[in-house]
Amino acid sequence: MLRTLVCRAGSGLLKHSWQPVPVLWGSRAPQRWASSLPVNTVVLFVPQQEAWVVERMGRFHRILEPGLNFLIPILDRVKYVQSLKEIVIDVPEQSAVSLDNVTLQIDGVLYLRILDPFKASYGVEDPEYAVTQLAQTTMRSELGKLTLDKVFRERESLNSNIVHSINQASDEWGIRCLRYEIKDIHVPPRVKESMQMQVEAERKKRATVLESEGAREAAINVAEGCKQAQILASEGEKAEQINRAAGEANAVLAKAEAKAKAIRLLSEALTRQNGNAAASLTVAEQYVSAFSNLAKESNTILLPSNTGDISSMVTQAMTIYGSLSKTQSTADSTTPETKELTLEGNTVSETGYK
Repeated sequence: MLRTLVCRAGSGLLKHSWQPVPVLWGSRAPQRWASSLPVNTVVLFVPQQEAWVVERMGRFHRILEPGLNFLIPILDRVKYVQSLKEIVIDVPEQSAVSLDNVTLQIDGVLYLRILDPFKASYGVEDPEYAVTQLAQTTMRSELGKLTLDKVFRERESLNSNIVHSINQASDEWGIRCLRYEIKDIHVPPRVKESMQMQVEAERKKRATVLESEGAREAAINVAEGCKQAQILASEGEKAEQINRAAGEANAVLAKAEAKAKAIRLLSEALTRQNGNAAASLTVAEQYVSAFSNLAKESNTILLPSNTGDISSMVTQAMTIYGSLSKTQSTADSTTPETKELTLEGNTVSETGYK
């Protein structure tokens, strides 16, 4: 019966052991959770993730573990109750000055955990209040090392620096700061307007730069196109001139070969029977035809002295044909290089004659 009453009393005391108390900015809060400490009822039940610090006759005795515990009445007393859970603390908004003399309003959230209940109870009067004040002062000092632009860009490094500084000071208090997060950063209205103008100017600058780069690329592409077109046109003209020259050379060579073949056939025909008579007849016909066309194209006429002596003209033409036939026979008896040279000379002669 006594054990039942003790258990019920202990359970009732545990239910009313933690009462939330609001924290007011500007006044020191003794603790986040005001506790009506458990009364020594000989048999006590400690909840999980809690540590009860027991004093015996006003001196630290031991820390009660979660579960069933026994205490000596009158001599033992539960002095402190510490929570081993992760605690979230709102860091109030405060003003800080950056490296470029801009006043900022900044607040944050602090996450911490009690690792050593003994140090948390006897190392500092109010560990929660001490950590909060340390977080505020550290945040001011860290913000004073950065400019306004770096504050927005390097929030992660700023948070890690604050956590490192808090852990260096809170080791003696048995508290471990897990992380610190900046919630809001408020800048003055004029600074905000200037930042907005700076952003707009930067965007206009980038737009202008991109537009100029596009125009430059377009001009380069057009110039490259014109260059390639001129190169291709010159190459086409060069190829056309080469082909035309090759065609003309082949035409001249073909004409020369045809002329040489005609002379060769004519000389062979002259060496046959009655060849001279046929040649005389041809020359006479051409002579008569030439005299029939006199004075049709020009008023100036050059006539030989013996225009009526047709036989002498035929004899002179036959003499020319005889010299040509001798030249052709000489060309046939020479080597291929000499024959080609003779044909080339004949071609030049005939071309000059035309």
